[in-house]
Amino acid sequence: MRNTRPSVIKNSSRTGYLMSLPYVLYFCLFIGFPIVFSFILIFHKWNVVTPMQWIGLRNFSRLFQDIQFFISIRNTLVFLVIHIPLQIIVALMLALLLNRKIKLKGFFRALYFLPVVVSGVVITILWQQLYAYETGLLNLLMTKLGITKIPWLINTNWAMPSIAIMATWKNVGLYIVLFLVGLQGIPRYLYEAAEIDGARSLQQFFHITLPALNSTIVLVVILSTIGGFSLFIEPFVMTGGGPMNSTLSAMLYIYNQAFYFGHMGYAATLGFFFAFIILMVVLIQKKFVERKD
Repeated sequence: MRNTRPSVIKNSSRTGYLMSLPYVLYFCLFIGFPIVFSFILIFHKWNVVTPMQWIGLRNFSRLFQDIQFFISIRNTLVFLVIHIPLQIIVALMLALLLNRKIKLKGFFRALYFLPVVVSGVVITILWQQLYAYETGLLNLLMTKLGITKIPWLINTNWAMPSIAIMATWKNVGLYIVLFLVGLQGIPRYLYEAAEIDGARSLQQFFHITLPALNSTIVLVVILSTIGGFSLFIEPFVMTGGGPMNSTLSAMLYIYNQAFYFGHMGYAATLGFFFAFIILMVVLIQKKFVERKD
């Protein structure tokens, strides 16, 4: 009797390769090739129209003298300092409410998640109208309540916090889902034992809920950081980087260098340097936020 096992293994391996081929092609075309091409651009000067010109490390020397780029990084960090704590607090509070036995729980979960799946441009335009100084709904309500109007997007002190609030509203649904998964994974007997010992709700939160959500909090912080560093649509649509470059994010600055000024090589250099900064920040965050069980 012939041994058909090797042929079966060979056919299954061939089927596996064929099944993974679409993703391999996708990765090579849309991820691998752009990364390699961008790395080549680092050492060239190119404006898409004229041929590439080799300039060596001149893009790096220009980068370290570019004050505007470091201003954009500072603006991005300001956004993160406001956005990440606000994102965690709001998402965790809403997740705690939705984890209780309330009516229409499924409806509220879907409602909070809806902004995540809506186009970022649509939401940005909506909030731009809400923030309008003269005709915006927020300032109209404040005027009726006798409160002084706030220059949400036209004041250097208010512009970035306003964008951070809008970004939190846009993304909070995703992090509510993550926190809900973490909350539902906490054993109920821990709370029952704490109640028997006389622990109050606040004590249970700090001694049971928060420690059990440690890994979820780390995940939320990392995802919020990566998403915050990718800040682009909001300042691009709402403020264009103004007023006085107070909302000019690093991603918007890189975009302007590439597609507005035509400095493709320099933009690629900024992109790789910025990716290195993101990696360092995430590693530092992971070290300080994460702790052993």
